[in-house]
Amino acid sequence: MALRHAVLATLLNADASGYELAKRFDASVANFWHAVPQQIYGELRHLEQQGLIRGRAVRQRGRPDKRVFTITKAGRQALREFAAAPTKSGALKEDLAVKVYAAAAADPQALVAALNERAARSAVKLERYQRQSDALADPDGTDLGPSLTLARGIAYERENINWCALATERLQRHASNDNQPTARDS
Repeated sequence: MALRHAVLATLLNADASGYELAKRFDASVANFWHAVPQQIYGELRHLEQQGLIRGRAVRQRGRPDKRVFTITKAGRQALREFAAAPTKSGALKEDLAVKVYAAAAADPQALVAALNERAARSAVKLERYQRQSDALADPDGTDLGPSLTLARGIAYERENINWCALATERLQRHASNDNQPTARDS
């Protein structure tokens, strides 16, 4: 998947300026696709050049004009083709998992602190996703896609919290076993 598909999908529900689109990303798409505003603005330019979206200037009182983007028929077709194409397996690229994998060479307290920090961030995201899910007007109709992706985000953050708890417990148990005196120590 490319950023282009995430931008096109986000424009399906309503037209948006680049700023509004970045806010939508942060509020909804971020549970499965991360992009900074500069990436979104650059992608909007490319999509418009390719005829997949159309921009128009909108006057604002007391502020500079803004460009509002609409998905075109060609953009909808590109999304249909993307949705019909085979899906690649997801790949986990997680620096915390690499750190935990290297537990034999790491400071257990530093790993536990990192795990606790991740669990706390996941708990904040989980709460936000649940609020967003509860606020959906029609989770089985017009909000079907957002509802389903929020369900995925909720499951992912719950799994993060569970894994962090498991890893923390096992690291702490292992560290306490390492600190037990042995017959050689006497």
